[in-house]
Amino acid sequence: MSKAHAKTSVPALTLGAIGVVYGDIGTSVLYSVKEVFNSGHVAFNVANIYGVLSLFVWTITIIVSLKYISLVLRADNKGEGGLIAMLALASSAVKHRPKLHAIIMTMGIFGTCLFYGDGVITPSISVLSAVEGLTVVSPRLHSVVIPATLTILFLLFFVQKFGTKGIGKLFGPVMVLWFLLIAGIGVYHIQHNVEILQAINPIYAYQFVMTNPTLAFIILGAVVLCVTGGEALYADMGHFGKKPIRIAWFSIVMPALLLNYFGQGAFLLANPDGKSNPFFLMIPDAMRIPMVVMATLATVIASQALISGAFSITKQAVQLGFLPRMRIVYTNVKEVGQIYIPAINWGLFIAIAFAVVMFKSSGALAAAYGIAVCTDMLITTILTFFVIRYAWKYPLLLCIAATSLFFVVDFLFWASNLLKLLKGGWFPLLLGGVMFVLMMTWRDGRNLVRIAHTTRQINLKNFLDDLFGSFTNKRLQIALESTQGKLEKLTQDIENAPLENIQELQNQQALLQEKILINQRCQVLFENIKKIKGIAVFMVSEVDIVPVALKQNLKHNKCLHEYNIFVTVNTLETPWVGLSKRSEVTYLGHNCWKVVLNFGFKNDPDVPDSLKHIQQFNFDFDPAKVSYFLSHEAVVASESIKGMALWREKLFAHMHRNAGTAAEFLKLPSNNVVEMGAKVEI
Repeated sequence: MSKAHAKTSVPALTLGAIGVVYGDIGTSVLYSVKEVFNSGHVAFNVANIYGVLSLFVWTITIIVSLKYISLVLRADNKGEGGLIAMLALASSAVKHRPKLHAIIMTMGIFGTCLFYGDGVITPSISVLSAVEGLTVVSPRLHSVVIPATLTILFLLFFVQKFGTKGIGKLFGPVMVLWFLLIAGIGVYHIQHNVEILQAINPIYAYQFVMTNPTLAFIILGAVVLCVTGGEALYADMGHFGKKPIRIAWFSIVMPALLLNYFGQGAFLLANPDGKSNPFFLMIPDAMRIPMVVMATLATVIASQALISGAFSITKQAVQLGFLPRMRIVYTNVKEVGQIYIPAINWGLFIAIAFAVVMFKSSGALAAAYGIAVCTDMLITTILTFFVIRYAWKYPLLLCIAATSLFFVVDFLFWASNLLKLLKGGWFPLLLGGVMFVLMMTWRDGRNLVRIAHTTRQINLKNFLDDLFGSFTNKRLQIALESTQGKLEKLTQDIENAPLENIQELQNQQALLQEKILINQRCQVLFENIKKIKGIAVFMVSEVDIVPVALKQNLKHNKCLHEYNIFVTVNTLETPWVGLSKRSEVTYLGHNCWKVVLNFGFKNDPDVPDSLKHIQQFNFDFDPAKVSYFLSHEAVVASESIKGMALWREKLFAHMHRNAGTAAEFLKLPSNNVVEMGAKVEI
């Protein structure tokens, strides 16, 4: 167990895991069996009931118990789990293989984007399937199902801004009660048809598949619904630890799920007419309304866990440079992980409301559900292979042996779900595809901005040496004449150079032209610049380059502070970076320091607090008395400069204009921030 969990007891963490980790998979009993037998593909007979139940049992066993619990949970990134953590682990292990690194990054980002598609379908199908229990109580209530579902979902998203500090403590007890209830209902029906327990024998699944191979392949798309939410075991590992997640699964969750599925099978053997909604129809009349309420609470908790996951993944994506900065609200000052992101919150709600209105029933949503989940599961298996092979450095044959079964099973489920593409499977893929375009455009756009900055930049230390008078005016003139001579020679070389060398020579030419410009400016600055008391912190996007804000400040204000700190924020491919490894400090002379602040993708970047802990400064650093200078780029899409497709450049420019402020993201005091702008063409 990680140090983060050391102060919390295993029973408490186990209870918390039941409430957060297992909400999604725990509510799959509402619709999984129903969708298999209402798909129109499976003949309703005893042999098929046994065969389908056996498929459920072994799907849960192979995918959750063996794959996630036994293997994937081992692939933690310093205690953290989830696709982003695994992506960082796998990609950092293959940095020396550029092509493989690019493939892994693209695959991992796409899988992360599909989480948003899953984040739309899960609350929709879960809450809708629970509210549909009202139609079992009374068919006349069918007309209130959609309005009631939308109302519950709206209230769920509305209260997000208040956080889950208070009600979050109830999630565990409520879900424990839910699992006990579904297990009890299952046992109640099993006792009338004890022979249904024979379905635990894999021979029934084998016979079902061999007798109807095509049919079996088709219904895998519905069978996989019994493990939707299984990926949460890995995603939430950082919150609870491996041991509590494993204890919760084997002691409560898995037994309760299997007992309920066996109970539904026993109920169907005795009541063939109950296949329209076996979960609610198997409940005694007197308990149906309370169970509808209980199911609704359970699905709300499952949805809450997924919404919180969307906030967490978005924050990590922002810090890794895949999404623009967004407004992040911390709803609990004692728990850094409890956050609220308004843009994601209401974006999800709009998409979910649209899905509920468009699909109208949990049955229709089931067709859209599996494909995003199966794609994520398949990507997880592939990334796990790369982690075992390149991060853990196990032999190739052992890596194949460890993951091949899971790859085959995941691939079959994924391929089966492709059959549902036109029936609704396109919807989560579309949502994931939109997020993928946004993420890749933002990443590539930021890279183009970086190139635009660095191509014509001068080394920071050289600039400061010139600026502070390490050169006399005469020496500056000598340096200027020398640079001009080099530029003239280079210009002649370009005229006679082979075509393949021209681009490199032109880059050198641009650097020399910039250096001449800097030297010319320094000649003027040397005589006219004024030094003022105080501390200035300049935020620098790339280490060792002159920030735009510094040049603009010298140009317009013609002053420089007594102490100057040039700070670059660096997000590493690791979840957490402690204070001991936070800062890298280099003294540049002239009371100037270069500071690189390293953060993990789950850290909150707080620049003033990090600078406050640096011991190398020869002055008293008071964050409240510092002036913070930021460079603000006005990005303009250009057809003349080679980069992305023009529509992507325009999209990036729009995203850049609407991104959150760097000052807020870096926790800079707003009253002490000065932004200096410059236009950047990409």
